[in-house]
Formats: sequence, C-alpha cells, structure tokens
Amino acid sequence: MSDSLIAVTGATGHLGGLVVDKLLESRPAASLVAIVRDPAKAQPLAEKGVQVRVASYVDRAALESALTGVETLLLVSGSEVAQLVPQHVNVIDAARTAGVGRVVYTSASKATTSELVLAPEHKATEEYLTASGLDYTILRNGWYTENYLPQVATARQTGAVIAAVGDGRVASASRRDYADGAAAVLVGEGHRGKVYEFSGDQALDYDELAATIGQIIGKPVTYQRVDGPTLVEMLVGTGMPEEVAQFMAALDANIADGLLAGTTGELSTLIGRPTTSLKDGLLAALV
Repeated sequence: MSDSLIAVTGATGHLGGLVVDKLLESRPAASLVAIVRDPAKAQPLAEKGVQVRVASYVDRAALESALTGVETLLLVSGSEVAQLVPQHVNVIDAARTAGVGRVVYTSASKATTSELVLAPEHKATEEYLTASGLDYTILRNGWYTENYLPQVATARQTGAVIAAVGDGRVASASRRDYADGAAAVLVGEGHRGKVYEFSGDQALDYDELAATIGQIIGKPVTYQRVDGPTLVEMLVGTGMPEEVAQFMAALDANIADGLLAGTTGELSTLIGRPTTSLKDGLLAALV
C-alpha cells in the first residue's frame, strides 16, 4: 500500500504545502494528490510529478472527482470563519462518495469540550466526521507560532506587545512542526480512530514572548497589558472591523483562561524531535 494515493486539500496553502513537502521526502510524487483552487499556484508541485486536481470546498462535484482513487485524505480546515462547517461537510460527503479510506482532519485544541472561540466549528466538523462511517484521525492543532507575526510588526514600531491575555501562557509550535505531525499520521500505522492533541513542548507567557521578539528585532520590547474593551477600542482605531476586533479580544480572553497552554508532548513524540522553539519559529517565519 506504499503507493496508495494520499491527497492533501489546500496543498498550496501554508500548512498544506509543508505537508506535501514532507511527504515528498518518503513518497513517490505520483502517489500524492494536491487538491487546490488555483492550479497555477500548484505548478511547482506538478513539475515534481505530484497529481494536481482542482476543487474548492464549496464544489461537491469537483471534490468527488478530485478524490477518486484516493486512499487517505488530509482535510486541512478552511479559513472562512462561519463557513467552515458546510465546507467541511462537503469534503467529508465527497470523500465518502468517492470511497476514500480515511480522512485526517486538522482541528483545534480540545475542540469538543473547550470554550475556545475557535472551537465550535471544529467541534461540529469532528462530530460529523466521526459519525460519517469513514475511518478518521483527528489532529487538534494548538497555536501556531506564525500567529505572532503581527506582534513582531507592532513591536518594531512601538517597542511593545499589546494584549489582553493577563498571565496566560501559550504552547505554540511552528507550522512545520504541525505539518511534520500530519505527514507522520498520513503515512504511519496505528492512527485510525485516534484523536491527537498537538501543541508545542513549552508554554510561554507574554513577557517571554516580548523578550523573545526583542531579541529578534534587536531592541527592548515590553508586554503591555490591557483589558478586553481597551484592546477592541485600539484595534478598531487601527481600522479593524468591530466584529474582528471582538473576535481577537475573545481569543485573548481564552489565552488568559489557559485554553492554549496545554503541553501534551504528543506532537514531539510523533515527529521524533522537540517542537521548534518560539525564537527559531519566528526567525524562520520572518525569512
């Protein structure tokens, strides 16, 4: 079964692209299917011999065609908040119709039980997938180190990381860490029916985040604590829509409550190495 087809959705995106790169280290290119919306972006993959198939999460017929002959599918969760559930349902239904053997889904930390503002759509997707009759593996990815890039940009201008997270800690890992974890699950044995809680090995607070950013940009950076309403006011003042600002403040409140602080060790165990440090992850993302 080593050459059975593995498909990756969002294969030209940040996470999906890294997963395909990792798979190419151990798999024949012809055994990989890159499912993309824009084939032009996937030209480098096509040149390597990867099968490029075009489908969006909203086009059920195209998804069924793209998934024909696929044994294992990585469903990289969508990015359109409030649209994720119908999009994911489309992919799962198409996978079932096309006879896919297993769906691996990138979810969020403790999605079915957490108060995390990001969790409800992932919870609904997980419940639909587990009830679908398909074999599945769920990867509950924690915080991405790359999510801190806006804080780096702000710190360059202001010398401060401004947040409403209190003393909350975050166990972030890099996209490459999560991608390597996904690739290990796609090609490895014994993962069917498993739910993994992926996180970084260390949970750091925002004083540590500020200090790390300071090391990277070469000037002192401090963590400036604000409350939620103040953060919303500041973000709206920069031109951010009120609804988005409220979402960001809710996420900060989740961090303050410790919802992204869990360090399970499951990711580093699976990839066979420690997760990338905050500093190294940010440096790689800034290249």
